[in-house]
Order: sequence, then structure tokens, then C-alpha cells
Amino acid sequence: MINRATEVQQPFYIQLAAVLTSTLILIYGLYELQTLLIPLVFAILFSVLLYPLCLRLEKWRIPRIAAVLLCLVLTLAVISTLLYAVTIQISNFSEVLPQLIQKGNNALDKLQTYADANFNIDRKRQMTEGRKYLNSLLESGGAMLTSTLLATTSTITDIFIVLLFIFFFLLYRDFFRSFFYKVFGHTRRTKVDTVLGRIYEVVKDYLAGLVLVILVTGTLMTIGLMILGVDYAIFFGFFGACLVLIPYFGISLGSLLPAAYTLVTQDNPLKALGVIGVFLFVQAIEGNFITPYIVGSKVSINPLAAIIALLVWEKLWGLPGLVLALPLTAIIKVIFDAVEPMTPYGFLLGEAEKPRPPIKNLQQLTDQLPKRVKKVGQVDEKD
Repeated sequence: MINRATEVQQPFYIQLAAVLTSTLILIYGLYELQTLLIPLVFAILFSVLLYPLCLRLEKWRIPRIAAVLLCLVLTLAVISTLLYAVTIQISNFSEVLPQLIQKGNNALDKLQTYADANFNIDRKRQMTEGRKYLNSLLESGGAMLTSTLLATTSTITDIFIVLLFIFFFLLYRDFFRSFFYKVFGHTRRTKVDTVLGRIYEVVKDYLAGLVLVILVTGTLMTIGLMILGVDYAIFFGFFGACLVLIPYFGISLGSLLPAAYTLVTQDNPLKALGVIGVFLFVQAIEGNFITPYIVGSKVSINPLAAIIALLVWEKLWGLPGLVLALPLTAIIKVIFDAVEPMTPYGFLLGEAEKPRPPIKNLQQLTDQLPKRVKKVGQVDEKD
């Protein structure tokens, strides 16, 4: 007699407790291992972006290891060029620093005079309160400077770690594919290839579209700032465009720096408002036309799920979480759509279907039926 193992159906509360416990463990692991996982995820995304170039070099009979190294050299060259351009722009601000200090002192003097005249707050009290806040600001500024230097050092280290991960991901990509075949041995390889291909297409189209969106929005904002006569228009324009990485409100945050700079360096507050107006106008165009047209429906996540994903990943990983929220959520949606028990959750993350108009009467229902259906059981075979 053969004993066959039977599947035991656990009660609902036990299943719910297991799911919640697993979710908490997963979230805790994501938070505790962020120093490892963040560079790893960035490396995966950049590997996807560099894979077509690496494949093209290999088709030109360049050995894989040489092709991968060449891709990394090109990546380093692009990053170095961008950092050099940003450094030059920032160094140019030192030329106008005395002017900024003078403008700030004049504005502070006007504010003190206004407070003394309208709120009966004498200058001595203002100086006492100002000195107290200044000391507090200097203390926090020292801590901020220390943390900034540590963050800069950490960022440089992370860049080299990311490049190292990219090297191995591109070099051993066939090895990792075989690993997935072994993990999902009960699944046909064609299905595994399909899921991996969909993940690759989603990430590639998102990253390529994002680069193009940054170029278009940066150009538009630069033109707007040049029309207003704002200094360093190119720097401010593309600085705000890079903040498109933070969906929905990134460009709005990018308007604060050029608006404050314009307000201090020029005596026309309307121009500062004009700077904010340019950024908000470009953001409206970007959200309604540029991003939907360029990125399209490749990252088909509904706005509610996107906002929740942004909040969750920001809590877990901070600013890198905001940047990685949408591509990670898109990858999760592809996996949910491929795993049958998780398809409802993939549907929940996707774009909402347009509601159909209600049927008011039987005549309207009859009109919506296919005209080739004559009566029940009889279909016109002529198309």
C-alpha cells in the first residue's frame, strides 16, 4: 500500500499570520541590509542599461571580458564628465558669494527695520534671538558638514562597488540565467525566459525613457530660465530635470534653489516667481505629455500604487528608495503577473480599467450585442 502525502489546508488565521510574519521579516531585512542592497539594485539597473552595448561589442568579435571592461570605462567617462561639469558650475558660485552676502545683509537690515516699526521688537532683542539661532545653526551645520563628508566618501565607495557588481552581472549573465532555471526547475524554461525578458524590457524602457525625459525637461527649463535672464540657467535647468527621478514633486523641489538665488541676486521678486512658474509649467507638461509619450505604458503602475510605493521605499531606503521605487515596483508587478496566486496583486498595482457605462435598458443591451448574432444558437458565419 502506497502512502500519498496529502496537502493540509491550514485555517485562514494561520495563513494570514504566516503572511504577515513573512512580510515583516522581509521589510526588516530590506531595511537592515540597505547598504548592500541599494548598490546591488543600482548595479542591476545599470547592467540592464549597458547590456545592449556590451552585446553589440561582443557581436563585433570582442571578447566578453574586454567588452564589459570597455562598457565600464565608458560609464566612468560619462560619470566623470558630469561630475566635472557640476564642479565647475558650483565653483562659479564662489565668484558671486560676496554679492550674495551683501544682499543677505541688506535684506536682514530691512527685515529688522520692519519688525521694529510694525511689531515693536527692538533691534537689541532681535540681535539676541538672532545670535541664539545662529549658534544653533552653526552647531547643526558642523554636524551636517561632517555627515556630508562621510556621505561623499560613502558615495565614492558605493560607485566603485556598483561598477564591480556591474562587471560581474554582465560577465556572468548566462550563469545567473542557469541559476534561475535551477531554482524554478518545475517551471518550463520558456516561461522563465519570458519573465526575465519582460523584466529586462520594463527596466530598459524605463531607464532609456527617463534619460530622454531628463534631456527634454532640462532643455525646456533652461530655455525658460534664459528668457527670464537667470544666471547659470543650464545648471539650474538640468539640476531640476534630474529631480524628475522623484516622481510627482521632484521638479517642484528643484525650483526652490534657482528661485532663492534669483531673489537674492536680483531686486525683482516677480522674477523669482517667474522661475517657479517656469518649473511648474514644465512639470505639468512633463507629467501629462512628455513622460506618458516617451516612457509610455511600459511601467504601467496606477498613480495610487506609485505614491504608496514612493512612501514605502522612502521609509526603507531614504532618497535612493525614492529613485528606485518605480522600477522596483514595476519589477514586482511583472513577477506578480507571472505567478498565478499573485495575479490579483499584480492587477491591483496596474493601471485601472476605464469603467464601462451602465446599460440603461434592454434595447441598449440588444444594440451592444454583435450584429452577426441573429438569434440564440444561430451565428452568421459570414464575416
